[in-house]
Amino acid sequence: MSKWQSERSIHEMLKDTPPLRESSDSITSGTEAKFPTSRSMPFPPAYAPPDVSQNGAGSSTLLRAGSSKLDAIRNWGVSTYKCTKQILYEKLGKSSRTVDTELEAQIEMLRETQRKYAGVLRLSGALTSQLAAAAGTQRALGECFAELAQKSPELQTQFLYNADTQRTLTRNADSLLAALHFFNNSLATLTHKTIEDTLLTIRQYEAARVEYDAYRSELEASGGNPPELLLANIERHRRHYERLRDDSAVKLKLLHENRVSTTRSPL
Repeated sequence: MSKWQSERSIHEMLKDTPPLRESSDSITSGTEAKFPTSRSMPFPPAYAPPDVSQNGAGSSTLLRAGSSKLDAIRNWGVSTYKCTKQILYEKLGKSSRTVDTELEAQIEMLRETQRKYAGVLRLSGALTSQLAAAAGTQRALGECFAELAQKSPELQTQFLYNADTQRTLTRNADSLLAALHFFNNSLATLTHKTIEDTLLTIRQYEAARVEYDAYRSELEASGGNPPELLLANIERHRRHYERLRDDSAVKLKLLHENRVSTTRSPL
């Protein structure tokens, strides 16, 4: 093909090609048809903007709840600071504490009793395990003597006597094991549940005592012009302290009666 024919064919191909502007317009219009804009495409339900006008009541409720939580946290922080300061000052001898001498003596005796009962329970549990093992050995020994009595006619009398002796010891051990299990269960309930429940009330009483003394010390440090809020707090903590003191005294009395009936259980 000659050079003139090649240039002519290229020229004819260019004549058949649409103008560049028309091609660009068709591409642009095609893009608009395939990819709609945000005006034509609605929000999906999960991302729809919230209606602020309908949530006004809910927002105010959330604000009130958040404010009450902040107040509770602030009050807890102030109370914790006062109680920690009171405990520290008591240990340093810089502040006095409210003491019920009779009740404090009973509480200390109860804690000592719980420690001793826990030791008795530990030893009684060890005795139960050892006795159960011995009873199992005696039972097996009695069965061996009974077999030997059948296979050794010349020593049958002696073997049968030993077998009966081991059976008697095993029956006595079973009775003692039953008494030990009952004693251990009763003592465990008394030590780890009944006494612990009373000590829980006592710990609440001791915490109330610290709170009351903390506000009382603040009243003494304020001089002769205490604010009304401080007086109201002192009165509220005093009533709380006295109520828990009375509850602790009642529980200690009931616990003493329960303890006497439990420790009388025969072994």
